[in-house]
Amino acid sequence: MRVDTIVLGAGVVGISVALHLQKAGRSTLLVDRRGPGEETSYGNAGLIQREGVYPYGFPHDFGALFRYALNNTIDAHYHWKAIPKLAPFLFSYWMHSRASHHEAIAHKYAKLIEHCVTEHDALAQEAGATELLRRKGWMKVFRTEKERETRLAEAARWNREFGLNYRALDMATLKAEEPHLDHASLVGGLHWTDPTTVVDPLGLSKAYVALFEKLGGKLALGDAATLRQEGAEWSVTLADGTTAQAKDVVVALGPWADVLTNKLGYHLPLAVKRGYHMHYKPAGNAVLNHPVLDTERGYFLAPMLQGIRLTTGAEFADRDAPKTPVQLARAEPIARTLFPLGERVEAEPWLGRRPCTPDMMPIIGPAPKHKGLWFSFGHAHHGLTLAAVTGRMIAEMVTGQKVFVDPAPFSPARFS
Repeated sequence: MRVDTIVLGAGVVGISVALHLQKAGRSTLLVDRRGPGEETSYGNAGLIQREGVYPYGFPHDFGALFRYALNNTIDAHYHWKAIPKLAPFLFSYWMHSRASHHEAIAHKYAKLIEHCVTEHDALAQEAGATELLRRKGWMKVFRTEKERETRLAEAARWNREFGLNYRALDMATLKAEEPHLDHASLVGGLHWTDPTTVVDPLGLSKAYVALFEKLGGKLALGDAATLRQEGAEWSVTLADGTTAQAKDVVVALGPWADVLTNKLGYHLPLAVKRGYHMHYKPAGNAVLNHPVLDTERGYFLAPMLQGIRLTTGAEFADRDAPKTPVQLARAEPIARTLFPLGERVEAEPWLGRRPCTPDMMPIIGPAPKHKGLWFSFGHAHHGLTLAAVTGRMIAEMVTGQKVFVDPAPFSPARFS
């Protein structure tokens, strides 16, 4: 099989890259070992986070560090055996999260994330999937006045610096908009109004794939580890034994990217944050109108087509270690007091893996040492958020067009 471009990895980022390349007139083959959108892209909070200009940093306040050291929180958990291997990444992550560094990163990152809603809107419109998007934003709810004041002050600053829109929710407004929350435990909330939410992330990925195929794109099962460079061409062996060849190849393997990039001589500082979710039926006639973060407790509730999705924070562990859903076990009883959750929908918790860089920014652009090799991974918590933006950027770079977002801050060469 001969195509113009091969995209390795059919998560929502790889799907968006392949779709934009096909839209740009490049015959494209999308390759994965599983069905599209079935790995990391399946399990997330469903947020397209227009407000997420500050990527999730490593805490620097003593109180948070002490809580995490006890290893009994919902928002963070770690495997002791993994710490020695993760230590260099965690130290670099901590250094980049210092206030001055984090602020500088945010002003670069904001140029990328400001397009997330409009770019997804465009793809969803073309794919006939706009019914999967909700334009209600999402909420943080607070249990203490101190946290409420801190987060509202932060939101006001972000409004001034980045033009982000929000509403401060007093208890009367919160009760009116989310009548089934346990208001006795809350003091108010913050409503980010710019983001959109997705009620079926897997469904959105499949809609993008359907559009990709409608435009002539090809989808195949295969192993990215078979990638070879042969002169000016790249080749990969597919599951049916055939070989696909292309001038350009895009690595969009998310948390598995380093399996391939290490073999090619790129030792990028990648790590994985794992996370869990479970769906629940709402009890009785309870309705959750917005995705809600229980800020002080560190878990998230999102209304999905499958039910109410409860998601946990970050687990620092070996990528392929067995499931240890202790954060979910800690979160569920607390979540049941905040919102009336009914029975579990699945028999087992879902485990996903987020690909992370220490500077909290994705790796997007040409590989420094190989012609025709492109990288598109490392989006951490914002894979869904930035998928459509990243897809357009890669397509513009591969086809030699002017890139609509300056790609320099996200270049793989920054780690050379």
